[in-house]
Order: sequence, then C-alpha cells, then structure tokens
Amino acid sequence: TIMDHKFDKNDLSEVEYSSVDNNFKSLYGLTPVVEDAIKLTIKKKNRQGLKKLIEPLHPADQADMIERLSGENLNSFLNLLGKALDPEVLVYLDHNVQEKVIDFIGTRALAKAIPELHSDDAIEILQELEEKDRKVVIKQLPKADRILVEEALSFPESSAGRLMQREFLAFPSNWTVGQTIDHMRTKPQDEEENFYSIYIVDPAQRLLGVISLSKLLSAKRPIRLNDLMQTNPRSVNVDTDQEEVALLFQQYGLVNMPVTDIANRLLGVILVDDIVDVINEEVEEDLQGLAGVSDFSIRSSFVETVKGRFSWLILNMFTAILASSVIGLFQDEIEKLVALAVLMPIVASMGGNAGTQTVTVAVRALATRQLNYTNLQKFVFKETWVGLVNGVIFAFLSVLLAYLWFGDKQIAFIMGLAMIANLLFAGILGTLIPLTLEKFKIDPAISSSVFLTTATDVIGFFTFLGLSALVIL
Repeated sequence: TIMDHKFDKNDLSEVEYSSVDNNFKSLYGLTPVVEDAIKLTIKKKNRQGLKKLIEPLHPADQADMIERLSGENLNSFLNLLGKALDPEVLVYLDHNVQEKVIDFIGTRALAKAIPELHSDDAIEILQELEEKDRKVVIKQLPKADRILVEEALSFPESSAGRLMQREFLAFPSNWTVGQTIDHMRTKPQDEEENFYSIYIVDPAQRLLGVISLSKLLSAKRPIRLNDLMQTNPRSVNVDTDQEEVALLFQQYGLVNMPVTDIANRLLGVILVDDIVDVINEEVEEDLQGLAGVSDFSIRSSFVETVKGRFSWLILNMFTAILASSVIGLFQDEIEKLVALAVLMPIVASMGGNAGTQTVTVAVRALATRQLNYTNLQKFVFKETWVGLVNGVIFAFLSVLLAYLWFGDKQIAFIMGLAMIANLLFAGILGTLIPLTLEKFKIDPAISSSVFLTTATDVIGFFTFLGLSALVIL
C-alpha cells in the first residue's frame, strides 16, 4: 500500500525520499511531490521506479497524472508503464486524453482491457470510438463479452440501456435467506463490484421484487425471499432517457435501479455513481448551451474550440445586426442629441442581464421537471412582477444618473420609462421564450439566450429612442 511503500534511491536519486514518503502517508491522492517524482522517473526512463509510484495510486489519480502530461512525456509514460497500465484508468480519463491513450495503445490492447471492466464502463469507452475502430475492438472480444456489448450498443444513445451494468445479483423467490447468502459467499465476486440490492426474478427472468442487502443480512436464514422482498419495485425501461433516470434517482433518493425490457425481464442495474456522472453531464450541457459553447474541456484543440464557437458567434452577429437596425431608424435623432448614444446601451444591457437571470432559472426548472402546467402560471406571474419591481427600482436610479450626468429632466424621465419597460419585458420574455422553445421540441438551453438578448436589445433601443424622438425631438 501507499502507507507501507518505501523508495529505493536507485529509483529516485534526485528526490528527497523522506519527503515523498511523508506525502504518500499524510495526503490523499496525487500530491505535488508525488507528481514531481513521477515526472522525474519519466525523464530518467526509470520503468521500475514509475511502476512503484503509480501502482499504489487509485485509477482516478492515475488518470489525473496522465491528463497532466502531454506530447513526448505522455508517450514516454505509456511506453514505460506498458501492460502495467490499469484498464480502469481509461474510465476516468477526459474524452480527449482518452482518445490519445487509446490511439497509442492500439485496438488490440483495448480489446484485452475491455473484459476487465464493468460492462457499463466498457460501453462508455466503446461508444466514443470511431465506428471502424469500434468494430475492430468488438471483433476481438470473447464471444460472451461481444454479445453483451453488441446488445448494449443497440440501445439508444444516452439511454438506460447504455448506462446500466450487466453485473447484478438475481435469485428465485422460493430461495431462503440462508441459501442466498451461502450462494453469494461461494460465488467469486470482483472485489471492486458494489451491490446494494438483490433482485427476485421468475424463471423467465422477469422482475418480481427487490431486497436491500441490509434487510437480507438482518433477516433469519429460514425466511424465504418471497416473504422478504419489496414487490413492484421502481424500475426503468431500457430505452428510457438517462436524464429521466437521473431525475428518478434525485426524486426518490435511490442508490440503484433495475433496468427492464418491454416484457419486464431484468437486463441490468444502474448505480448511483453513474448517475452522478449523468447529472454533471446534463448540467454542463445546459451551461454550455446558455453560454453558446459546445465544449467546456480545456483540453480541446484550437481548431475544435474555434469550430464549436463559430456557429453561435455568427448567429449572434446577425441578431446584433437586427438590434443595430433599430438604432439606425433613429440615427438623425442620435446625431442631434449625443446623450441618447451614451445612455441607450445602459437600458439594453440591464434588460439583457435581467432576462438572462430569468432564463437561467426557467431552463433549469424545465430540465429538472420542476416547471410544469400546474405551476406555470404562478411562475410567469412571479417573474413578471419581479421584472416590474426591479424596473421601478432601477428606473429611479437611472433617472438620478441621467439627470446628474446631463442635467436634462426629459432625458432622465425617458430613461426611467425605458428601464421599466425593458426590465418588465425581460421578465416576461425570460419565461415565455424557453417555454415556447420547449413546446416546439427545441432545447431551450441552446437557443433561449440568443432570442432573449436580441429581444431585450430591440425593445430597449426602440423604447428609449422612440420616446426620445416623440417627446424631445
């Protein structure tokens, strides 16, 4: 273990060994000292030293180390480690780094690693491969693994079928607690596998019930599973979207959930650790959509980053032209009164920011199913009043600002009216835009912010400049 490991000076002649050893003992995971020691072994091409440093680390920490390497250092690390690379490390790698590692080790090595992984982790890696590479890897798998992989990949992407693992414990209902526990003791289990429940099935593998391990272990041996099981357990169909599954886990505080087909046959089980990943992915997608970017990874290449952001920037450019065209309608008025050019961006900016706040709340509420037809009217009404109240408050501040700046009561008064109108509409549109997009099956996280900022800019400019043209000029 890390706690007991001692380093030989032949391994790390340029590192203070007591410091390395103390860092292993006192801190969890990949410490800066250990990271430096690993980099030194790579530099010195010290295969044995590298293995001694890597072996005690958790696969997640090994993955962190790999992600901190690049170019020649990464290649040297993989070369030196060779077959000692834990296949589970692939599961924890960022997708871009995972792709580089797989390209380096080759499809044959990947095919040997896949059977050592949990089925859900294996599918997660395989589904990210190019189709031609995936076919090559699958072809090299043992027959039993190949059948399971092909079946899992036949399910829709981002579905429960892709998310579930095929390793689970299922028993007939007429078994006793004693028989079940004895069977579990005699049947060899992977030490890394986690089981929170056992499932009760009929001869056709149809799901009848579920028993938590705590309940099983506290029951007396002669009791039959049929008398102990919870009937009608919560389960999901194999085609259910992973976002729906995540919501069920959150709603009911689950740690696992069985996955069944249309005939209620038990196919697999989804564990909470996979749901944590799903929740992170869904939140990240929403954030990316609202920000107008397609990839948050800092490891994305320059070209990928440019391509991912270009489409949104070009769309924003056209919407900005629309807002500018409204300004163009009042260019004569702006030329006569410079104060209009100075103050109008404030009105538009406040509306855009207020609307974005409302959109963010609405999009997240839609994603987590907190917003529905029951509370829809209440939500829209509340956000409209919030917009109006904020509009009045900032109208007062805007009037004060405009008057102190330009000493003109009319401009100050118009500034206040425009601020009220824009923040009011920002509250209304911030709710209606994502709801409308959702109704037409368009992802509101992706499109809402573009439509909202355009609308608030147009309303802000048109209200402020239009009132100025009517009242002052």
